[in-house]
Amino acid sequence: MPIINDTIFFDEKAHGEALEKALKLTPQEVVMEIRESGLRGRGGAGFPTGTKWMLALSAKADKKFVVCNADEGEPGTFKDRVLLSEYTKLVLEGMVIGGYAIQAQKGFIYLRGEYAYLFDHLNTYLERMRREKRLGNNILGTNYSFDIEIRLGSGAYVCGEETALIESLEGHRGEARNRPPFPVNTGYLGYPTIVNNVETFACAYIVMSKGAQWFSKYGTEKSKGMKLISVSGDVKKPGVYEVPFGITIKELLELVGAEEPKAVQIGGASGICIPMSEVNRNISFEDIPTGGSVIVFNKERSMLKVLRNFMEFFVEESCGQCTPCRVGNKKLLEGVELLEEGRCSHRYLNELIELGKTMQIASKCGLGQSSPNPFISIVTNFKDEIMSNSIRGNNGK
Repeated sequence: MPIINDTIFFDEKAHGEALEKALKLTPQEVVMEIRESGLRGRGGAGFPTGTKWMLALSAKADKKFVVCNADEGEPGTFKDRVLLSEYTKLVLEGMVIGGYAIQAQKGFIYLRGEYAYLFDHLNTYLERMRREKRLGNNILGTNYSFDIEIRLGSGAYVCGEETALIESLEGHRGEARNRPPFPVNTGYLGYPTIVNNVETFACAYIVMSKGAQWFSKYGTEKSKGMKLISVSGDVKKPGVYEVPFGITIKELLELVGAEEPKAVQIGGASGICIPMSEVNRNISFEDIPTGGSVIVFNKERSMLKVLRNFMEFFVEESCGQCTPCRVGNKKLLEGVELLEEGRCSHRYLNELIELGKTMQIASKCGLGQSSPNPFISIVTNFKDEIMSNSIRGNNGK
């Protein structure tokens, strides 16, 4: 599945040899170029990539590691799969650039278990890079050496969180670590480690190819560059789109051919649900951030059934380590069931919303902190529908 609209960023033919350019600079200069571009993490959290790399470069250690988070487990997100299969060079050489920037010796691709079919393709490309001296010992005739290994995940949603991912890489159960310390100081096997999303490494390649100023021409003041969006649901043209940060939801819906939309879930299951009254809001870190998932629901969809689907997912995927997430998600799902049975009062519904807000603060990792998002946003934005549906017994689609 290629990107289905005209691309500005993610086109290998449009770029020069970024790796050669990077290796002619010092690691500090590479980090500064990334910082000046304004590149922020494309996995959803939006942490400044240059800052993360600078902290890892500054850390003193005998070993350092680079990890590509390819555990694309957020429902409705499939843009990383496209990058890994169709734009492999941008991702893998972006990893090498990241390794050089922090002076790491080894990199890992943590590949989602369901993407096992990409394993051979990626390994074949890694072997090609080694033959071309773009990976391995003395890359491109320099004294810098770096190699990449692929590790398959086991289908745990929580491993999309960077410290849980590192735990899994080390052979442990995927559970989030207490922070601090942070991975840039104490990551894989206790050594400094950068963990970046697939798209982030591809963007790092683009920055080194085109330059920080060219990259930062696109997007908004605080959200630089273009963004890949996975669009699914009730649309005529589902797929992966390259759009500038700052695009409004209305503009995106027109682009993908939305069919009588009622709601848009932005950011996957852990994102927020936007009603049509808010379609002039924009996709950016300043307004509505997203790792890349946009799911469109038309007027025939029952938002209560949509909510139940999301909450069942989070109850299943919670690692159970912390009480707010383990118990809170079950309570929210029980609330959905009461709504379906017509036995949830307005007062109790408001109490569940407050529980969700507490979970956002008290949960240990991003899973528990974001899992209440769909409950709060759907109940708040579609309260009349949900309460009336619950009274009728919810005979909607």
